[in-house]
Amino acid sequence: METTAEEQDAEGTEYVVVPEAAIRFLPPEWRDALRTKLDDGRAILEAVDSDIKSLVRLIGASQVMTSVSYIHQRLATADFQPTIEAILEHDMLTSAFVVAYVRLIDGGIGSGVSQKAIPAHLRQAHDELIELRNKRFAHNAGHHSIDGTIEVGFGDGRFDLSATMRLGYYVRGANEWGELVAFLNELMFERLAKLLERLRDRTGYEWTFPSGAPPSWIERQARGDLDEN
Repeated sequence: METTAEEQDAEGTEYVVVPEAAIRFLPPEWRDALRTKLDDGRAILEAVDSDIKSLVRLIGASQVMTSVSYIHQRLATADFQPTIEAILEHDMLTSAFVVAYVRLIDGGIGSGVSQKAIPAHLRQAHDELIELRNKRFAHNAGHHSIDGTIEVGFGDGRFDLSATMRLGYYVRGANEWGELVAFLNELMFERLAKLLERLRDRTGYEWTFPSGAPPSWIERQARGDLDEN
């Protein structure tokens, strides 16, 4: 069989992929050895099925974590001008960040993050984000950062209406939001490392996960290079 560029490990060592359906065409000694390895592998996977399911949930959470990190760096570096367009741009980015953050925290198909896991000095910001999601962005429930009034005037035989809207938000996001994102990125990495370590301890085999250099926005968040408001 021919090998392809994809059929190499991280060190460039080539290997051959044999479909299970083709095993019966191999010489008996190869066939028996491969079937033994398959049976052993299946038995190991069945023994750690709950950990594999935890890994799948963690991967789901990691995808949301990537969105949270990217949206935050867009918000933290957004150009601000005293125009309606800039205000709406901030409102849009804040909405996207808040909703993605709470989606990560709540878990769902991901792993979720409890409030007690958040560093004490960041819990107020964490609670504020949840309230923003629940009362302003996901539901119109009267959040204190937004309100509107109508004034009614009467004269010359008609009623004249005027509306006043107040929209509050953090320019480029609150300073603590960057700390929260950096903490959550580290938390996800630690959870993955612990899960792989548990799989190693339970099976006696090393478990590895593809990794590479983090995206530029995650590196900047880790260093605290994003602009502060």
